Amino acid sequence: MPQHRPAEPDIRRYYTEVFAEADRLHRKPQGRLEARRTRDLLTRVLPAPPAAVLDVGGGPGAYAGWLAGAGYRVHLVDLVPAHVAAARAAYPEVAATVGDARDLPLRDDSADATLLLGPLYHLPERADRVAALREAARLTRPGGPVVAAVISRNAALMDLTAQGLLDEHSRPLLLGAYATGVNDPETGFTTAYFHRPEQVVAEFTAAGLPAPRLYGVEGPLWPLLDALDTGPDDRLFHDAVACAATFEQDPAVLGASAHLLAVASA
Repeated sequence: MPQHRPAEPDIRRYYTEVFAEADRLHRKPQGRLEARRTRDLLTRVLPAPPAAVLDVGGGPGAYAGWLAGAGYRVHLVDLVPAHVAAARAAYPEVAATVGDARDLPLRDDSADATLLLGPLYHLPERADRVAALREAARLTRPGGPVVAAVISRNAALMDLTAQGLLDEHSRPLLLGAYATGVNDPETGFTTAYFHRPEQVVAEFTAAGLPAPRLYGVEGPLWPLLDALDTGPDDRLFHDAVACAATFEQDPAVLGASAHLLAVASA
């Protein structure tokens, strides 16, 4: 198996000591929009249950638990031991193990579908992202979907601007991330890479996968939701979901989403 440099230790530290991932998708309006739209998209692109889904970088199990509840056979893998322990405790029907997306001790063609809903934006080096995609392709049965999430290059600057958090310290850091894609942990987030849509396509093809279909997850209205503290039953929230669905594959609007979802067949 190829040898890779160890994952950045601040990723484990961030998710163990700094940030609670378990409630991210329902703590704020933007997280609720991300969860709603990601589930809508997964419902469309995954094979029907009881297909076997490998959820690589699945965190404490937000999507794994939902998929298991829908009848899928789910194996969650995550780099952070605390996430794996939380997933095991919350979702005993989900198999959960610690592992690195770039090199997983699983047999070829072991899943009907593979999700990478976190690893790609925590691997700053392109070679490592391609390795994770190549590994996902190896583990997915021929014809099954490989589904990967990335953070949009524009997201951090849009987010902090909408929250009124830009200042003389954060502005140059965010402009640097916008220029290079590489996030500086001084922004408050951990080691990360932010993609342009065309880079996602290039990395899939470099991994031997077909060019993926790209979907904008949150659409262009997501910065308003947190800024206005929009509730899940407010009209603006439902309008934001509808707007995201309308523009989800429009190349001119893709980068306005906070996250992109890429889907290709293994």
